[in-house]
Amino acid sequence: MQQQNQISSSLQQPNSRRETSNIIDVSSLPVNPSAIIFPVENRFTREFVDYLNLPQTNKRATLENAQNTLRSVAKGTGIKPALVYMSFVPNGSTFDRPYNSSPLLRVEQQIKSSDELEVMVIAPDSAPFRVRIAGTSRAEVMETIRKFRNELTNPVKRNTKTYLPFAQQLYQWMIAPIEAELQAKGIQNLSFIADMGLRSIPMAALHDGKGFLIERYSVGSMPSLSLTDTSTTKLPNTQVLAMGASQFPDMSPLPAVEIEVSTIIPQESPGKSFLNQAFTLANLKSQRQQYPFGRIHLATHAEFRSGNPSESFIQLWDTKLRLNQLRDMGWGSPQVDMLVLSACRTAVGDRESELGFGGLAVQAGVKSALATLWYVSDEGSLGLMADFYGQLKTAPMKAEALRQAQLEMLRQQVRIEGGILRTSVGNVQLPPEMTKTGTRNFSHPYYWAAFRMIGNPW
Repeated sequence: MQQQNQISSSLQQPNSRRETSNIIDVSSLPVNPSAIIFPVENRFTREFVDYLNLPQTNKRATLENAQNTLRSVAKGTGIKPALVYMSFVPNGSTFDRPYNSSPLLRVEQQIKSSDELEVMVIAPDSAPFRVRIAGTSRAEVMETIRKFRNELTNPVKRNTKTYLPFAQQLYQWMIAPIEAELQAKGIQNLSFIADMGLRSIPMAALHDGKGFLIERYSVGSMPSLSLTDTSTTKLPNTQVLAMGASQFPDMSPLPAVEIEVSTIIPQESPGKSFLNQAFTLANLKSQRQQYPFGRIHLATHAEFRSGNPSESFIQLWDTKLRLNQLRDMGWGSPQVDMLVLSACRTAVGDRESELGFGGLAVQAGVKSALATLWYVSDEGSLGLMADFYGQLKTAPMKAEALRQAQLEMLRQQVRIEGGILRTSVGNVQLPPEMTKTGTRNFSHPYYWAAFRMIGNPW
């Protein structure tokens, strides 16, 4: 235990962004560093376990687990991945604060506005790289995140770039200090494992002054490595069960849902689709019991709210499927490879909302989930989903398929023109009511940065 604490202490030494070398060398320590349990990994895992009321387990990912997984992914996909931990650490401390399950103590002891940002990179074949971002504070970072998302989602600013100063500031804090290390290691895929308040950042839209993060890396998020199914075996069955609703008694309509559902079912590998009155809880359960669909696509409203997990829901035709009910759906046996929710919303910086959104895959028992941080326009969601499912046919991993679809939107290859939704994988004829605005492009990050791959991105 003393030797493991020595390793932990070495990994937790603060580093300034002005230092010439930020690599933490653990090779000289007397114990194999693969035995260490990262304190930040342990804290994040316990946060999700407590909030989602997951079965208690003492199993925690180690450095050896992490690097074995990353090497396996690189070998299987040809894309070199890394894990990026982002956390707030007490100002001046060399250790991450321990997790406390008491809400009162958590607020009083763990949520300090003066906490500094810290970033740690786990790559397949090298020592962890860790940097403390000197001069940052939780309060300043959170305010910047709030302004960034507000600028991205403000409907009157979708033809502007008012989000750029905040996108660039977040990039300087979170990516610039580790960028040289990522490039030196040839990293192409980033899975962010983030602290409270950092889980609702649209990472794909961070900007270095020349381009967006998504132009260099595919990105995803995990609640923690310990809670993520990191297996890289592709399921032989990838047929899609697609369901959706276009009309709701107390929520805004989603007129593109019918087209979305019909578009994503690939003709060469037919799945099944159900709309409106057929989109019931009983039918959703029944169809999955009759056939082990590898992917489930739900085109409907979903809300991730503050408070108990029962406050968050997916809207079906006849009822709300609550977050705390997802484990009863049986999607873990046989396992669903991917759950897709195309019209979600989660609150900015709200702890419970972020835990619900970030824990979606593990709570549902699926390997990965694709969902949105905010409501994207009906047409924009349709465009990305159509392109994403086309990209899945050839992409080496799900996060790369999402990246390519996002890039197609950024580069205006996905657009509405002449009453037709044009995508890189084919065109979709739109009904007249969806083409009243004439030609439209979806290059603004409002349309593509909200989409998040959660859980296993590979």
